[in-house]
Amino acid sequence: MSRARGASAVDRPAEGEQAVARQPRVFHGWKLVGAGAVIQALHSGFMLQAFGNYAVVLQRDFGWSRTLFSGAFALARAESGLLGPLQGWALGRFGPRIIMQIGVVIMSAGFVALSRIQTPLHFFAAYALIAVGMSMSGFLSVTTATVAWFERRRARALSLSGAGFAIGGIMTPLVVFSLETYGWRWTAMASGVVLFMVALPLTTWFGHTPESLGQPIDGLRPTQAIANTVRAEGVSDVHFTARQAMATRAFWFISAGHASALLVVSGVIAHLSLYLTTEQGFTLQQAGFVGGALPVLQLVGQLSGGYLGDRVNKRLIASVAMLGHMGGLLLLTYAVHPWMIWAFVPMHGLSWGLRGPLMQALRADYFGSTSFGSIMGVSSMIVMLGMMGGPVIAGTLADITGSYQLGFTIIALAAGAGLTFFVFATPPAPPAERSSS
Repeated sequence: MSRARGASAVDRPAEGEQAVARQPRVFHGWKLVGAGAVIQALHSGFMLQAFGNYAVVLQRDFGWSRTLFSGAFALARAESGLLGPLQGWALGRFGPRIIMQIGVVIMSAGFVALSRIQTPLHFFAAYALIAVGMSMSGFLSVTTATVAWFERRRARALSLSGAGFAIGGIMTPLVVFSLETYGWRWTAMASGVVLFMVALPLTTWFGHTPESLGQPIDGLRPTQAIANTVRAEGVSDVHFTARQAMATRAFWFISAGHASALLVVSGVIAHLSLYLTTEQGFTLQQAGFVGGALPVLQLVGQLSGGYLGDRVNKRLIASVAMLGHMGGLLLLTYAVHPWMIWAFVPMHGLSWGLRGPLMQALRADYFGSTSFGSIMGVSSMIVMLGMMGGPVIAGTLADITGSYQLGFTIIALAAGAGLTFFVFATPPAPPAERSSS
């Protein structure tokens, strides 16, 4: 019989004891949430919420049309959406860490390429690289890893992780300052370097599962989980495959509702600064403060949504948020006084924050975490229609009519109508019951 080097079989702790001994003192799930928040903050601050400000300075330097910027934004969203099913498969096959590391490298290279552009083709190519890298290292990968660690605290965990997006938006005035002071080429180059140096080390947190560390879901021992009996509507111990999820009404309604909301979100991200500077007489710095205020309210909404989402019907919260998206954008569109613009900020920001983390929490509650990456990947092909549609509708109609009014009105009303999708996105029956009925 062989012996372990330096210890007898009697001396070696039992397998269960080894698992307990190697458990970190702090629940790893929360470490992963923090790392995800930082990575998403960098994505948001450096590009996603800064896109409109880059559009302003690039239009000033090159004279490019609003339709061109809308097309670039939409193309990037389409690229991310079409990548979704493949990325979902890859996350299940290789795990989040390696996918995120590749994404960070690609996104950093995209920023370096952006700093060297001279033509629209160069711009589209650089932005495509950034979009692919952001997709691989960001939202879908972070969310897939997070839902594997949480159930009862799922909405809270997703809201804290997603809070990085809002925190990144708060950086908008700093990005604007850099664009105005040092120029967009230097800002893009510096963004790529910082992203590589900060985000790449953080991806190492995504290389573990609860089973590999011997930690329980939510960080709760069985007795604690029993005591914490609150479970949100639709939370199930049944895990759907992507094919089974697609056979439910809930899958399509959640995806359609999510896409409806993103008509407003993407339209505002892409065109808020252009709208404020061309139609409301704002300077780029003033527009940056409005854009920077939005994530502050988004963060408040996100933290509130995470707390409420584990206790209150998520579909109800999402439905109310859709009315906030619609009302806020209509106020902005028809603003004749500054207070109307500033009223838009809490209406849209809070709605965005409240609704955002619940989109993923609803899917995980209904369909489980085992095939979550694949389910989200397929859903992203529907959701991308909202991310593409908002900027294209707003920008194209603005070039045709000379104003954002018609385009903003259309996407605002479409988002309001989208609340019906959440109303009817009731929890699905388990696959076994569906097949026998």
